[in-house]
Amino acid sequence: MYFAALLARTEDGWEASDTELDDVETLSDLADLAREASPDDDTVLVLIEQEDSWFGVVRIDGEEDPRIFVSDAAAAARSSYGEILLTDELLGRDPGDDDVLDALDLDGTEDGENEDDADDTEDEGVVGVVNGSPAEAVPHGPVGDAGILDDLGVGEKELRSLSSDAVTEIADALGASEVLETVR
Repeated sequence: MYFAALLARTEDGWEASDTELDDVETLSDLADLAREASPDDDTVLVLIEQEDSWFGVVRIDGEEDPRIFVSDAAAAARSSYGEILLTDELLGRDPGDDDVLDALDLDGTEDGENEDDADDTEDEGVVGVVNGSPAEAVPHGPVGDAGILDDLGVGEKELRSLSSDAVTEIADALGASEVLETVR
């Protein structure tokens, strides 16, 4: 189960809104959705949480590029919402590295392998393709800008240590827990 919310910082404090991510397919779509929540180009945070598996924070400051933190990239890679956040740049890949897709056959084997060798591939940790790259290239653990909330009172060390109820803990630290609870 997922929970996603937008927290927009205004002159009067934080405003929260529940957000539906069904129509969001790219990070650009997500950034546009966040910018719509703040007509004055104020800071907007997108908080996404999948139960106890992973959480993500996307920070939009006006027209600047989004800043992203994901608590567990490997767990997020198994999620359609997580895949939106796991950009090539975030994972340290060259954009357009589609050679992996060219090497895969529809039967799940790579060029030069027979179907009997396909079981060996599974044992090596390849669990699929994420954004055009093998999922094994997605690291376990946090990725992104751990200092994303430093100026808002949530330091890098604290952000990295959050786990089961991260979104609530972030909102508490921001002084936005009451407004977040209205959309939860």
